[in-house]
Amino acid sequence: MRVSRRTLLKTSAAATLAGTVGMPFIARAQQAEFSYKFANNLPDSHPLNVRAREMAAAVKTETGGRVDIQIFPSSQLGSDTDMLSQIRSGGVEFFTLSGLILATLVPATSINGIGFAFPDYATVWRAMDGELGAHIRAEISKANLVVMDKIWDNGFRQTTSSTKPINEPDDFKGFKIRVPVSPLWTSMFKALDAAPASINFSEVYSALQTKVVEGQENPLALISTAKLYEVQKYCSLTNHMWDGFWFLANRRAWERLPEDLRAIVAKNINAAAMNQREDTAKLNASVRDDLTAKGLIFNQPDVALFRDKLRKAGFYAEWKGKYGDQAWSLLEKAVGTLT
Repeated sequence: MRVSRRTLLKTSAAATLAGTVGMPFIARAQQAEFSYKFANNLPDSHPLNVRAREMAAAVKTETGGRVDIQIFPSSQLGSDTDMLSQIRSGGVEFFTLSGLILATLVPATSINGIGFAFPDYATVWRAMDGELGAHIRAEISKANLVVMDKIWDNGFRQTTSSTKPINEPDDFKGFKIRVPVSPLWTSMFKALDAAPASINFSEVYSALQTKVVEGQENPLALISTAKLYEVQKYCSLTNHMWDGFWFLANRRAWERLPEDLRAIVAKNINAAAMNQREDTAKLNASVRDDLTAKGLIFNQPDVALFRDKLRKAGFYAEWKGKYGDQAWSLLEKAVGTLT
């Protein structure tokens, strides 16, 4: 059969039109049904974000592309206060936040920061993966937020100084130390007879350099990345506070996900948290070696002495009254008697 030029042109045009009409359907088939934002305040290279990227990839694969989680690190979407407001309003769907900061909304979440309560990681995970963590998550849920089961690790906080190592409670007497703007920090260091000064972190380096304060306290990784070793000489492994990041979800966004997708997302977020904990432990060990090589002098004080000082100063009794008997009893069940 001979095909005329006119017939050929008509056929080609019809094929082109069919392809054009079909393309949007192909694009829609490839587009995620649920595209959610995960915001946090940590650098892109931090173990939390490394594991979060793996988590997001696994979620996309296991949901057949239906759920796409986009990660926004380094406070790209605003300050912690901004992002806490956004997670509540639905501006972002996921957010990780320190329990010590979340306490502005849910007071119980700062209980893990009680001074010298946790002697080691084994005790931390026994508490936070156990009854104390369950109690805190229930309190977070009352604030109309969804919280994942596993808390991510932000590490133990250590004390640095330009003048002397901190070996015993008396070394804190009159010691000018920078602390975050938080009643818990101020209360603890005052109970240790120190002179705490609330200074924004962006100003810490210059405050140490100009001797406005003698020392500060932070996890080792942050001491390294902020180059505080340049203006500090000693690092005392006081382990005076442990802090972690709760993985939060906007309730409306979470409930929009079908139950089977929720299960996949939660499973992968909690698995990533467990991997990040291991990463942070390894990072702390290597960071200490790096800081030693840069000239920081480490010492290991007896933490029990500081706990006794706080007990005698009434610090634990004061905060037991603020947290309530139920939360405090769960804390003491994990760490031992404090009051």
